[in-house]
This record gives sequence, C-alpha cells and structure tokens, in this order.
Amino acid sequence: MRYLAPHRAAAIFNAVTKWLTARGISLMGSRVLAVRGRKSGAVRTTVVNLFTYEGAQYLLAPRGHTQWVRNLRAVGEGELRLGRRSERFIPVEIADADKSPLIRLYLRKWAWETGAFFDGLKADSPEADIKAAAPGFPVFRIDPA
Repeated sequence: MRYLAPHRAAAIFNAVTKWLTARGISLMGSRVLAVRGRKSGAVRTTVVNLFTYEGAQYLLAPRGHTQWVRNLRAVGEGELRLGRRSERFIPVEIADADKSPLIRLYLRKWAWETGAFFDGLKADSPEADIKAAAPGFPVFRIDPA
C-alpha cells in the first residue's frame, strides 16, 4: 500500500496549519481530523483538507494509506474540528473507479501544497493515468453521524 511519510518541513507546515485550524482559522478548507486509534483507543488528530463535490463533502489522503486512513477504516467514525466547532461523521470510502473527478478537484485546489505527493500527476493528466493512480489515494465521503 502506498504511503509517504512526512519530512521535517512538512511536519512543521502541518503543525502550524493544525494550530491555526484549531483556533478557527481555516486555510482553504483545512480541518482538524480527530479519530480514535485502532490499536490504542486514544484520540489522534491531524490536519486534513475538506472539499465539496456535487454537494457532498470529502477527504482525500494525498500521502496514501496513512494512519488516519487506517484508523477511519477500523473505527468507522471521526470528527472534524474548526476552532470550537466540531462535527461527527461516518466515513464512506469511495471505490477506485469513482475517484477520478475527486482527485482532479483535489489537485486543482491543493496541488500547490500537496502536488509533490502525486508523483507527477496533475489535474489535467489523462484519465487513464488518474485511474491507474487512484488505488494509492484513499478518498472518503463525509456523512453526518
């Protein structure tokens, strides 16, 4: 399974973004994702980019099958936070065959931030290239809990 671990610079950027988001300042849709650890049971948090497509909200994991992805799959619920507001949700994982428009939208919005994680894939890449890469990028629809 595809997973890219964050480097030091990314960890610093994520920490600053998480700090701002936790205080109610969203950077282009950022939220703090809180999900219970599948092994420890402790609540884990990380910053994510929430986006909307055709009226539904989604999360995409540009680094691949990360710990937050594995925890969401195992636990089956999470919470998105922005400042003092929090919203519980049920994640619905999207099938690889249905990810192309979501990956394209994500790249249009955040390629400046996360483009390096997509191994040369661009928003205007051929459909075949996006479909081939789709298994490496978990995507979840966010349904209210």
